[in-house]
Amino acid sequence: MLYLAYQTHANMMAPFRALARHALPAWSHAATNGQKHNPLVRGTAAALEMIARAGLSHGRPDFGIKTVPVGNREVAVTEEAVLKTPFGTLLHFRKDTSQAQPRVLVVAPLSGHFATLLRDTVRVLLSEHDVYITDWHNARDIPLHEGRFGFDEYVEHLIRFLETIGPGAHLVAVCQPCVQALVATSLMSQDGNKAVPRSMTLMAGPIDCRINPTKVNELATDRSIEWFRHNMISTVPFGLPGAGRQVYPGFLQLTAFMSMNLDRHVKAHAALFNDLACGDIEKAATTKEFYDEYFAVLDLTAEFYLETVQWVFQEYRLAKGELEYKGRKVDPSAIRRTALLTVEGERDDICAIGQTMAAHDLCRNIRPYMKRHHLQAGVGHYGVFSGRKWQNQIYPILRNVILASD
Repeated sequence: MLYLAYQTHANMMAPFRALARHALPAWSHAATNGQKHNPLVRGTAAALEMIARAGLSHGRPDFGIKTVPVGNREVAVTEEAVLKTPFGTLLHFRKDTSQAQPRVLVVAPLSGHFATLLRDTVRVLLSEHDVYITDWHNARDIPLHEGRFGFDEYVEHLIRFLETIGPGAHLVAVCQPCVQALVATSLMSQDGNKAVPRSMTLMAGPIDCRINPTKVNELATDRSIEWFRHNMISTVPFGLPGAGRQVYPGFLQLTAFMSMNLDRHVKAHAALFNDLACGDIEKAATTKEFYDEYFAVLDLTAEFYLETVQWVFQEYRLAKGELEYKGRKVDPSAIRRTALLTVEGERDDICAIGQTMAAHDLCRNIRPYMKRHHLQAGVGHYGVFSGRKWQNQIYPILRNVILASD
């Protein structure tokens, strides 16, 4: 019923947003030309744009990376789907260059937003690496007959993607999938898989949530898994490709994220209206770019969401040595030839200090010279993989780990 109510409201508001989008060009033209000194015209144009933007998107935004500097020249970048399943695409950022570079699989979170959340991560890596990314699909668009996609299926996709890229690749996991990346690497090491990554970088991920628990961790442990099943899972309504599928809706995840910093988001939208009304186009564009990405939401399959909550955030199965993959015990100590880098943010209020670094204890048979941990001062969760400190301080360390193990 919750998803149906949300979709019904979205459908009811769609004509009003369409009307605002239709009227906006004329008012915007007036606000920037003949009537640019008229506050009523500028305010109306700003209000129309706010109405037109007042909704969520359920489609993946563009990465928008058209060129990237390689050496002393700018080269074209083309997105290429190398492997596609109903639940995800192995996306390759193919560059117009013959220069050989280390191959890197970036593992994107499946936590309510699309892989484009890592646009800045990819952009920085692209100059010196041959980059692939896990481009997860929106569960509300996946027909029910395609079957389940849970924790094991996520891991299975990572192994298959690495095998498709071929031996000698490197793995960079961001946030929630650090657990699945470590599991996939463990299993491939146990099996002697030739495509096991040469290096594994885990960035701000919940390897052991018992360490310095955050509000997110406390939310998971304060309630039973049945509470999550009853209150957080909805059915995709009829009229959508995934009708009948049980999902954790992206709009619920967005609501949870926004509630953690609601005052900041309210102020940001008030400032956006003011910037639009005052004609500060550049400042408004920066805010719009952020919220275009933030309000593009992705639904998770119910089984993936519930298994992640229970196995990772409530029972700590990997950290306690109790995690199984399709009936097989997962043993991170089997990893011997993969270099390990863990990265944490000093101010991370989602994945606290120590939770990612716990991977070093689990991977006890990786030799010390192949291990490194970096705590980045002055950044929160998103600053670990985007922004100036990611580019100028974290990335050089990651690059050196890849070069040393390539």
